Amino acid sequence: MNQTFRHPEILDIARREGKVTVEGLARHFGVTLQTIRRDLTDLADAGRLERVHGGAVLPSSTMNIGYEERRTLHSNAKADIAKACARRIPNDISIFLNIGTSTEAVAMELLSHRNLLVVTNNMNVANILAANSDCDVVVTGGNLRRSDGGLVGSLAINTIRQFKFDLAVIGCSALDEEGDILDFDIEEVGASQAILRQSRRTYLVADQSKFQRSAPARIASLSEIDTFFSDAPLPGPLSERCGQWATEVVIS
Repeated sequence: MNQTFRHPEILDIARREGKVTVEGLARHFGVTLQTIRRDLTDLADAGRLERVHGGAVLPSSTMNIGYEERRTLHSNAKADIAKACARRIPNDISIFLNIGTSTEAVAMELLSHRNLLVVTNNMNVANILAANSDCDVVVTGGNLRRSDGGLVGSLAINTIRQFKFDLAVIGCSALDEEGDILDFDIEEVGASQAILRQSRRTYLVADQSKFQRSAPARIASLSEIDTFFSDAPLPGPLSERCGQWATEVVIS
């Protein structure tokens, strides 16, 4: 059975069971694990499935993938994006890093930076940068989202409003064809909007999988971002808009 016949059946199984696994599909179709991985990658690239560790799930426009799954997805791309972003971050500045696995990758690349004041609503970022003795870390406070270590709510936003950052680095859950930056949690969106308002320069870090996803809450437009770091070019019309908006796009 070739992929033309496998793909519809894979989608049917995902709809019935909520998730498909590489090993289960390989047994079902009598093909190699590598063949199924290619099938799932093709379906994910087409926006029909979302890859998770060991398999795939149906894409959702109202619910995010779990944190542990997101942490392992596209990890090489995130690392390359983070390196490109960190090269643009000077020493001796104040910087905000928000919630997300991409901003956590950026934090890893800042371990050798000097004299940074880092403010964050991401407990994982704070724990990473605690290892850098030349970096002062301020945690916003707020309601702890146990699923991913994020801090949200009015206390987080009020803390953000006490600062004027030299630079903010934010992530997102989705980026649509109109250039809108999207997320799932409205409280997290409120914090991200406050971060952008309180920052002199803004960076967005997001891998190409975000181009195929959707989420219900709008953070901002790419027109409000100074530099966008990704691992693949934007679709043609959106790339042209970024040129009109003077939003720099850096491909790692």
